[in-house]
Amino acid sequence: MAHSQQNTACLAVTETPKKTTGGLTPWRESLAKQLILERLGETIEVSDLARACALSRSHFSRAFKSSTGLSPQEWIRQQRIDRAKQLIRNTDRSLTQISLECGFCDQAHFCHIFTRSEGINPFAWRCRTVRALPHHALPNPPFHAQ
Repeated sequence: MAHSQQNTACLAVTETPKKTTGGLTPWRESLAKQLILERLGETIEVSDLARACALSRSHFSRAFKSSTGLSPQEWIRQQRIDRAKQLIRNTDRSLTQISLECGFCDQAHFCHIFTRSEGINPFAWRCRTVRALPHHALPNPPFHAQ
């Protein structure tokens, strides 16, 4: 019995990982991601991405998830959150402006998705991020001569 377990352990170690198949070709993945990033502030239909890649919607969705590990909608949502975090960190735009610029239908939806993704609401994330910035990175208050 111990010999059988040793053979199983050796077999598991020596097996080569299987290659993932069914993903998008590199040019299709690149095209889809480029289209998403260019239109992040707009409504993005998966059927439009599939059409641009000359694939059916269902085949595109399966292949995209196989290539990226995320469905097209999840990948779009993650890119929108990443862009929002960049804008929150580097601008003083309101959260409403940021939510619309990143393609969310309204601030409430943005706050819900952001909180679900980051575990903290965007306002609190902004406060925490601003506190974490080095002092020299913060904008200087205007000098008022008296």
